[in-house]
Amino acid sequence: MNNWKQSRVTDRLGLRFPIVQGPFGGGLSSVELCSTVSASGGLGSFGAHHLNGAEIIATAAQIRANTSKPFALNLWIPFDGSDVPTYSNSEFTQLSAQWEPFFEELQLPLPEKPVRFSPDYTDQIDGILKARPAVFSFVYGIPSADILTQCKQLGITTLGTATSIAEAVALERAGVDMVVASGFEAGGHRVSFLQPAEDALTGGLSLIPQIADSIHIPVIAAGGIADGRGIAAARVLGAEAVQIGTAFLACEESGTSALHKQALISEEARHTGLTRVFSGRLARGIRNRLMHEGQRRPIAPYPVQNWLMGQLKRAAIEAERSDLMSLWCGQSAALLQHQQTPALINSLVEETDRLLQQV
Repeated sequence: MNNWKQSRVTDRLGLRFPIVQGPFGGGLSSVELCSTVSASGGLGSFGAHHLNGAEIIATAAQIRANTSKPFALNLWIPFDGSDVPTYSNSEFTQLSAQWEPFFEELQLPLPEKPVRFSPDYTDQIDGILKARPAVFSFVYGIPSADILTQCKQLGITTLGTATSIAEAVALERAGVDMVVASGFEAGGHRVSFLQPAEDALTGGLSLIPQIADSIHIPVIAAGGIADGRGIAAARVLGAEAVQIGTAFLACEESGTSALHKQALISEEARHTGLTRVFSGRLARGIRNRLMHEGQRRPIAPYPVQNWLMGQLKRAAIEAERSDLMSLWCGQSAALLQHQQTPALINSLVEETDRLLQQV
């Protein structure tokens, strides 16, 4: 497969390499990482689900100031009432009290309930359409037909994520342009939307070819890909590109904390687990004290739990307490060798070239 660099994904988006940087939410994305990946020939991504519409527009402008190449902006589709959660003041007070020991440990007062737990989705979509990125990627569902139509009219390629064959088929039927097939090995959130995340834990080796056989639009493989071997395997299995998260998250250009980056290249990263403690939704991260002890406390639905733990995380970073914060990480962290984005991309391309020429 000497032409592995060319596919419908690269042709449509004008990429040199079929490599997509996974979008990181909650402030882990950065303008520098996104623009560096795009400038290096891949598709940089920016997770924008924590931003409002005006902030999304401003972020897109910053990325364009750094590169003229295509990039993706990513949102979470409202799911399970997450846009306007029905969570009363008394429920929030009771929830906070259960987590008070951790706040006390960091000398942090319990926060008051905010007006909103997350930005307004309609405002975010308005920001996406005005920003007009080359790609609008999304998780936890499918945008409305009207939004997808507007994207097509504006020349925005749409990219949805599936954790099952049924979700991939649903995305294609809705008119989405490309699908990310996210295997069980991936770090961060399990973004299932047609069934509980616990029931959609198929590994990439099984998921990728089944989705590729079930739909006609391009498939992008995600989950556990951290070197050229993963890219070569994904291409052979039928994917037309790969999406890589953890390896880019560990690079110095990413927006995550130094504590998180250090953890990703440590022995600790070999031990990951799935939990709802940090956000209220199932996600994979490095096992630590908060993941373990938090399982014994009440966990609110997203975005309530996510907002509350976000307050704790900021204080934990400041106090350099990696035991009291989320450390998103995929199952292939032990393969990480590079902490600079250009070096990582060069390594990925050179190793994939070598392997697929042998094939």
